[in-house]
Amino acid sequence: MLEREVTYNDLTIQFIGASGLPKMDVVGSADPYFIADLDGQLSIVSTVQTNTLQPVWNELWKVKNVPSNAELRVQVLDKDDGPKDDYIGRFTTNVEPGAKEEEIHGRITKRTKGTFWLKIESTPSTDRFPDRHQYVFDGPIRFSRHFSPTVGRLTHINDARLYSTWKMYIKGVRLFFGDEYQPWNRKYKAAQSIFQGPFALRASIHTAHKLLYARSTTNGFGIIDDKEDIFDIFRGGKEELGLKSTFQRRIKPAVYTYIISAEDDSFRFSETGAAFFVDFASKHALHANCCERVRYSGEFHPRPQGGWQNFRDDMYDNDVCWELVIDNNSGTYGPDPMMLPALKACMEYNFPGFGIVALDFNDPALKESVEACRAYATNLRGVRKEELQPHKHNEGEITLQHVASHTPGDTPPPPSN
Repeated sequence: MLEREVTYNDLTIQFIGASGLPKMDVVGSADPYFIADLDGQLSIVSTVQTNTLQPVWNELWKVKNVPSNAELRVQVLDKDDGPKDDYIGRFTTNVEPGAKEEEIHGRITKRTKGTFWLKIESTPSTDRFPDRHQYVFDGPIRFSRHFSPTVGRLTHINDARLYSTWKMYIKGVRLFFGDEYQPWNRKYKAAQSIFQGPFALRASIHTAHKLLYARSTTNGFGIIDDKEDIFDIFRGGKEELGLKSTFQRRIKPAVYTYIISAEDDSFRFSETGAAFFVDFASKHALHANCCERVRYSGEFHPRPQGGWQNFRDDMYDNDVCWELVIDNNSGTYGPDPMMLPALKACMEYNFPGFGIVALDFNDPALKESVEACRAYATNLRGVRKEELQPHKHNEGEITLQHVASHTPGDTPPPPSN
């Protein structure tokens, strides 16, 4: 029998919901979410639906250049406050178009643990050579904002925004970066201490990453549809920032540390000034979960077109054009400056309405822009200078390194290759 020819399609998968899930908690019912993947090449993690055995997600997942013989695998889990989430069950299905009703089976007994509904739409790939860039995520751009209750409780920190981390699933990373990755920088002393040093250091980074990116029912979730959604991420009023001024919901002049993950192509970032990170040899390794390579890494900051030095606070944010200045300032991974055009193109594809300025970390224009951003923050937005770079306010202050080094739990996995 002749094998069926493999073709390539662009898929839109709608994860509708589930019913008949088993009760997992003594008190309440369950807080279900799912993890789906296509042939182990690309994955998606859903939002958490609270206190329900009949969750409704209605979440879309668009993927380009998927082989017609691909398999979609879905795991359903129950979010727990403990170190591990409860496993409900899983199923596997093909990617043929149409509505699907799938039974969820337990891992060991294979008993039915409920029913899952989804719908798949499929159109032939439009790429000339779809086999060269398979499983390309194409939206919608989803993000989650994490502020671990554990972190706040252990450190007595109330500044939710400053100590938040964001994870954003951006589109087209494989189209722009191809097979290019940035390995850890073997010439950088701090990177040597992480990747060639004691395992205990890498273990503490894994634990710290888990604390910072913990999924909980209190996480914020959203979708990027237009520039206003991006504005909302970079905005902060006095309630969030702890400011004594009257500024409300303005785009914050702040510098962020970021990585584009080699594991799932997600864009992960946090404000650079969080004192909680002070003891870590590398914030980039922390965001990357100590992975030995990333797609790219560095810092970025939003600014009015031309720079913060040309802006006044009597101007409305929506009355000016905005730019995102992004660089390769990461000693841990030493990103290749020749990939900056690819970074710029990728950010333009994902951040509509923002001009993207990609600069090498040695470029004097970058230093000037960062200094103008921080000067505006301190002079006109009430941000204290000590908030601009990680530091401890006093010798007794607890930091993330201390918490991670003293947090019991499962042995973390080794770094990804």
